[in-house]
Amino acid sequence: MTFALETIKLQQLAAIQELQECNQFTEKFGLTLTGEQIQRLVNERFEALQENGRIEFGEGVLKKLVYAFCSSPYLYQFDYEDTIAALQETFYYFKNESDDRLSDDELITFMKQTFDGKAQGSLEYLAETSLEELCRNARYGYKRNEGESL
Repeated sequence: MTFALETIKLQQLAAIQELQECNQFTEKFGLTLTGEQIQRLVNERFEALQENGRIEFGEGVLKKLVYAFCSSPYLYQFDYEDTIAALQETFYYFKNESDDRLSDDELITFMKQTFDGKAQGSLEYLAETSLEELCRNARYGYKRNEGESL
């Protein structure tokens, strides 16, 4: 049990470092996270993993979400932390719902395209319509036409 706790602590420290480094990139979009916000997001990552019965080795999805979404015209400093937290939770939930048939990058790409497109920044629309359909298609073997995006 002690080994598992130490492993989690090391993963948390690595995740904190990753998010601190993200600030250097995201500040050009007017977005930064404070030390407290980073700590909360990292804690929420581990809670979301536990709630969804998932484990991660190495780099988590949080950094990928930050890089993917920081350029969104629908992301603002005042709700940056909350939006990233919601996207993280949504990601893990739909990763399970797709039976892991979508890679992390495929799911993030679809989330970003939909968030900036049809959803127009609505987290509810993203989660309740587009991602449900994507996961249904992934589970039941929907094949895209050539050139069709996720």
